[in-house]
Amino acid sequence: MWIKIILVLGIIVIGVLLARPASGDRHLALRRLFMVFLVAVAIVAVLLPDWLTWLAHLIGVGRGTDLLLYVLVIAFLVFVSTTFRRNVVLDRKIALLTRAVTLAEARAEDAEQNQLNVKAPTDDSASSGSA
Repeated sequence: MWIKIILVLGIIVIGVLLARPASGDRHLALRRLFMVFLVAVAIVAVLLPDWLTWLAHLIGVGRGTDLLLYVLVIAFLVFVSTTFRRNVVLDRKIALLTRAVTLAEARAEDAEQNQLNVKAPTDDSASSGSA
């Protein structure tokens, strides 16, 4: 009985932590609803493991633990796929930002160099003014 209480509390804590908006991250309502659904299903699976076995038999899987493993493998692959795609998009954005910053710095250095060249007295004007 204690393990069920610990597992349910752990699932709830992890669900709350995952549903909280992270800084700069836009969480959609659909994502939060899906998280609440997964937390509810996880709690039911912990409290009523026979239900998971019944569901597994209903769809043609031998045991509830096998069904859980299959679902977790699919969820993991979806997570890896979406994370990979998000990283590709972020890498592209970082490359574009790096190029923009580099070009802006080069323009600023050119403008600063041009200002120094205009303001710097030449040797000829300095010697003719003192003579």
